Amino acid sequence: MDKKKKQIANLCIFLFFLFFAVQTMYHREFTEETIYEYYDRLMEGFFPSYQNKQQPIYGTVLSGMISAYRTDFLPILKYSEDYKKTSESDLVSEEYYHFEDDETTDKNVEEVAKEGKKFHAKSWENPGYLRKYIYQVDSTTMVTNSEINGKVLMNMDLSLKKTTSPQILIYHTHGSETYKDSRAGKKSDTVIGVGDELTRKLQAKGISVLHDRNIYDIKNGKEERSKAYNYAADAIESHLAKYPGIQVVIDLHRDGVGENVKLETTQNGEKMAQIMFFNGLSRTASNGDLAYLKNPNKKINLAFSLQLQAQAMKKYPGFTRKIYMKGYRYNLHYRGRSLLVEVGAQNNTVRQAKASMSLLAELLNSVLY
Repeated sequence: MDKKKKQIANLCIFLFFLFFAVQTMYHREFTEETIYEYYDRLMEGFFPSYQNKQQPIYGTVLSGMISAYRTDFLPILKYSEDYKKTSESDLVSEEYYHFEDDETTDKNVEEVAKEGKKFHAKSWENPGYLRKYIYQVDSTTMVTNSEINGKVLMNMDLSLKKTTSPQILIYHTHGSETYKDSRAGKKSDTVIGVGDELTRKLQAKGISVLHDRNIYDIKNGKEERSKAYNYAADAIESHLAKYPGIQVVIDLHRDGVGENVKLETTQNGEKMAQIMFFNGLSRTASNGDLAYLKNPNKKINLAFSLQLQAQAMKKYPGFTRKIYMKGYRYNLHYRGRSLLVEVGAQNNTVRQAKASMSLLAELLNSVLY
């Protein structure tokens, strides 16, 4: 009887993989990483069950397969139905490629307010919990549960040892962004001035920082937000070539929200702007993984933002918004500890934005040192 059950289990496994292969054969790049992870999970459960005669192999392995199929693969199959047959050459056209962070043409999704919950480490291992309370996934993209495995991301060692040469690069793709009381022509009143404050706070902790104060979204007196990421990329590459010891790259922004949305919080008795960590997934819902925008450091970037978010929720509840996840790359591929941070919005004051940098510096110091 045991032999028959094993044969049935093996047949079920074979049929499942055959079905999955047929479903995904036309979207290999998108599912390759997930298939490998699923295979590892299957083997991890299969062999102990096979060797342990007291453990029902048909129950253990098949239940694990069904669970993983529901949580990780159904979302992929759902989105694969909407894939467009678009070549890579089409995707890198000016209109599509520079779509990355253009608020005037982008699809917006209303931010879901997070509940005021206390930090419980065990909860953060559950992708379902992270989706509900920690992440906000943009409507133009998708994320699999394997990518937001909290147990893995929270336990990655991101620590550094302080050096005298620059370890952190701070720059601003949209350096012209201002706040509601910014004075015209005053760079110190823009998001660059906020970067100055973060630089000071980090340096006060003995951390070596390079701050790029250039503006990349204005060229020849005209706004060029659509190409700002390209201009900033050239600068990043130049800085990294000159200072190869840089291990952290931070792109500091200011968000744009509806006027009725107030991104304010009171921490340590002081009013300050809320901040939001932002991750690019190099994947859209309509086109799947973007081969021309690969990011080999995506997993470390996800770990970096999640660990910072965890520290914030432990020490400064209400200081951070949900981590936003979107489909493009946003120059987050140059280093493993790359971070895009939105500091307040257009209706915050300069003072509030700068005040929040003391806490951001504390969070960075906690995770990195």
